[in-house]
Amino acid sequence: MMPTMPHNHSFHNVNPSAERGTRAVMWITAAMMVVEIVAGWGFNSMALLADGWHMSSHAFAIGLSAFAYAAARRYATDPRFAFGTWKIEILAGFASAIFLLGVAAVMVFGSVERLFSPQIIHYQEALIVGIVGLVVNIVCAMILGKAHEHHHGHGTHAHHHAHPSADTTKKYRQIHPQHSYVRREHATHPHHQDLNLKSAYVHVLADAATSVLAIFALVGGWFYGWWWLDPVMGLAGAVLVAVWARSLLMDTATVLLDREMDHPVVEEIREAIELLDDSGETRISDLHVWRVGKEAYACALSIETRSATLTPDQVRDQLSRHSEIVHTTIEIHRHS
Repeated sequence: MMPTMPHNHSFHNVNPSAERGTRAVMWITAAMMVVEIVAGWGFNSMALLADGWHMSSHAFAIGLSAFAYAAARRYATDPRFAFGTWKIEILAGFASAIFLLGVAAVMVFGSVERLFSPQIIHYQEALIVGIVGLVVNIVCAMILGKAHEHHHGHGTHAHHHAHPSADTTKKYRQIHPQHSYVRREHATHPHHQDLNLKSAYVHVLADAATSVLAIFALVGGWFYGWWWLDPVMGLAGAVLVAVWARSLLMDTATVLLDREMDHPVVEEIREAIELLDDSGETRISDLHVWRVGKEAYACALSIETRSATLTPDQVRDQLSRHSEIVHTTIEIHRHS
């Protein structure tokens, strides 16, 4: 096999605004975490205490996101990372999702325990702390939201295609009359996002949601005497956190496990190879595609052909229509 493109580490650059934002949010979250845990114990509010412990895991997880950015930047030029350090950030996002699931389990346990062993709650004091916590969460969400907008406004990898000409389209239809060569416009794929930034953002949103539920429970208990609302809102918050954690877990696991063979770029590669030979006797016998950056892919393919003149350079030129393919390894098998 012979590689048709040299190794490089330019598939991904760390987003500096995201790194700064996650670091700032980490310290803000840690400070509010201490306040809510102390207040929750002092005022006997399960919803508030759950929000505080919930926030403690978020402080750790957001700190992990900040660490991932720093590590990815530090080792960006390390040749031991064959395709750069992008997956350090994905790994941090995956770990954050695991933490979220753990928090949901703790919230369920604590809320069920409080349902069977109710305690006196100092509603007014707890409500003040809950409102302050919600304000802090909104500020953190705004910080990360700005980092997200900056990331999309200054992307590091242009995503465009050189689409086939009319002659190319006509040739493809002659070879494969049962197919149609379709001009593909890629929708935003969930894995084109900064999943490390998304994990921090999900943690902040989960904090905000549990703060809202805690406030609702405290208001109901204070004005209507609905003591049971406090642990019930703790259970509702646990379910919400678990749902968000599952979504983040699926997105990050897909990247870490290289489950990309259902991505549209795979079919585009197959179509591009079929266009190399008018006889239709050039085909891919083996194809592997995996993600090496937010919008960057590597592929290894084996081609069977009767053509005596087909070269890896021709294949590379054909695949260059798709700018997201940044590294290719090509093997050609000729048969009579």
